Amino acid sequence: MTRKIIFFFVVASCSLFLGLYQANAQPALKGRLRLADSSFVQIVRTTDGSSNVGRITQIDSVYILLQTDVTGITIPIAKIIEIKESPLGSMMNGEYWFSNPNATRLFFGPTAHMLKAGEGYFSDTYIFFPQVVVGITDFLTLGGGMSLFPGGEMDGQLFYIMPKIGLAMDEGFHLAGGALIINIPGFGNDSYNVGVVYSAVTVGDRNRSFTAGLGYGFADGELADSPMVMLGGEYRLSRRVSFVSENWLFPGMDQPLVSGGLRFFGEGLAVDLALINVLGDDMLVPGIPFIDFVYNF
Repeated sequence: MTRKIIFFFVVASCSLFLGLYQANAQPALKGRLRLADSSFVQIVRTTDGSSNVGRITQIDSVYILLQTDVTGITIPIAKIIEIKESPLGSMMNGEYWFSNPNATRLFFGPTAHMLKAGEGYFSDTYIFFPQVVVGITDFLTLGGGMSLFPGGEMDGQLFYIMPKIGLAMDEGFHLAGGALIINIPGFGNDSYNVGVVYSAVTVGDRNRSFTAGLGYGFADGELADSPMVMLGGEYRLSRRVSFVSENWLFPGMDQPLVSGGLRFFGEGLAVDLALINVLGDDMLVPGIPFIDFVYNF
């Protein structure tokens, strides 16, 4: 029963929130039709699939005038699908660097960056572990999913939920806390709850950051005596590639678990390819492959 409650709670919460968000998406778009100051650039996407980067300098009832680095472009408001604003720092050597689509986590572990209200993503790790995560507010995120082990019935799958709260102290310093709660099937009608409660601090922006985290594991209400420690970071190498590293030290384990790899991404999709290893005498060559992908919506 607990497993079904967790599953339906996550699905219902995400579906309800996404429905409300989509129903109100168009009025929110009109609110972004504004003249931006010189510290921002605006990315205007239209129904023909094109995106233009510049600043809106004129608005009337039918058209906007978008001033790019080269010329002014007149765009009918009726053809605008989306307008995004980004700090001027997102322009690198005259090229627009879109926002990192997977900045709220490293590989497994979370950063202290948060989704904005209405943002969300679907991700899948090792094929068998999908999840959906949505920003309920700018400070509260809710996610969850279930395993997809082949041949397993619903009662034999893992269910997990991932609440997270966070706060930006300033542009380069973020704090967050949350939990990963996993419901594991047992024998008969029994099941067990295990997971971790954690806190994290991230220093830096969504392109270059360092994250430190501290977590306590638990099993059926019993909290571990000692914490696990995570250190990691991300460094954006180019418009579409980042280097990511995530490293763990677990209680009673002398050799830390380390990982490193590349994150390839577009405006709404990211794919991670990495290697996981143990640092020390038990080190594997070249390491355990890691792969996942993230799709933003």
